[in-house]
Amino acid sequence: MNDLYKDILIGTLFLIGLVGFISGEFIISSTLFASAAIASNIKVNSKRGKAGQFSWD
Repeated sequence: MNDLYKDILIGTLFLIGLVGFISGEFIISSTLFASAAIASNIKVNSKRGKAGQFSWD
């Protein structure tokens, strides 16, 4: 998947989660925020070449 599409996906998940939080759908918005955070961390770790390794760098 292209980096642009990943950025669009992460941004969309975040914005939908924000709208869900404002409207009171806390369970759905929490799930969307978590999936955006996980997708963002996977993207950052894959760029570093440390996918699957835990570090505090």
